[in-house]
Amino acid sequence: MLKPIHTLVLFLLVCLSWHTVSGQQTWQEAFKVLGIAWNRDGTLNRTVQIPMVDPTPYADTKPTPIALSQDIYLSPYNKAYIRLYIPLNPPKNKKLPLIIYLHGGDFVLFSASTVIFHNFCNDIASQFPAVVASVEYRLAPENRLPAAYDDALNAIFWAKNQALGVGGRDPWMEYADFSRVFLLGSSSGANIVYHAALRALDFDIRPLQIKGLLLNQAYFGGQRPTQSELRLKDDPYVALYVNHVLWSLALPRNLNRDHEFSNPISGGTYLGRVFRLPKVYIKGDYGDPLVDRSVQLAKFLQSCRVPVYSRFNQGGFHGIELQNTTAAQELYNEMKWFVNNVCANEEIEEIVSSDHSSQ
Repeated sequence: MLKPIHTLVLFLLVCLSWHTVSGQQTWQEAFKVLGIAWNRDGTLNRTVQIPMVDPTPYADTKPTPIALSQDIYLSPYNKAYIRLYIPLNPPKNKKLPLIIYLHGGDFVLFSASTVIFHNFCNDIASQFPAVVASVEYRLAPENRLPAAYDDALNAIFWAKNQALGVGGRDPWMEYADFSRVFLLGSSSGANIVYHAALRALDFDIRPLQIKGLLLNQAYFGGQRPTQSELRLKDDPYVALYVNHVLWSLALPRNLNRDHEFSNPISGGTYLGRVFRLPKVYIKGDYGDPLVDRSVQLAKFLQSCRVPVYSRFNQGGFHGIELQNTTAAQELYNEMKWFVNNVCANEEIEEIVSSDHSSQ
């Protein structure tokens, strides 16, 4: 899936000294696996084969799309944008949940326009159905964390302004129910969702109401490897030594993998806010080296009395839903159930509360 690169030049030898990670492998080998190389100005050259695609704003596009999409640029000063999706034939008399989506790519790779994530959002918009806002966030190491968290939070503020009609509302957002907002992320995107949701608690985002978080194969880490990371240390998708390099690129300099950005149960500034999170859906696969991190997070959230709905499947691998249509459909069904169940339960709770108050 990823294109190998040529041997890195003397510049990298000076900058990185090719120090060994995880015992045997070097940064050079990790860079080859990831399809990246340093440029002389300290940015990355990303040589990946996965194509990026344009949005499909019109139904008469060939082949006929299953959902419509358009890019909405958020600032004249940078490349930040939202790729917005609606079903091909949205209902006229019913508002749809708003899903704010953060794509995967280990904080270092890919885009909201990368075809696998574009198709993922098409499927969600069509099947739920829902309005989907896919966030183009800044990548590391050019923009280390918390830059991606800031971009996700800005997307939430954008949705708030859309709800208020600040500067005018995009016609497609007329289909969105701003009282039913969900944050969805895959891999590093799930990590971003978790942190953005915690940060959003510090702000008044009304009339926006975030009803739930959906974390798919969340990308978390830590200094001490878990059993699944050791068992699957040579995994072809997220090998342990590659993860070490990725975190070195993503984290602020001089911070290790037990910082809260990587290890959310290690402590830090967020712990006092966790109990205020909405309901959380967590999905993992036991064939994914990162699965133990999600299991730990689920237990931690439950200990903080956060309602957690979890699904941990036997087998599988990291990013399975992007390659296996059966796994993708199972994930869509699960997430759709969560979105509908959260809203239905709240309606029932409101009815029960109203009945009790009238007695």
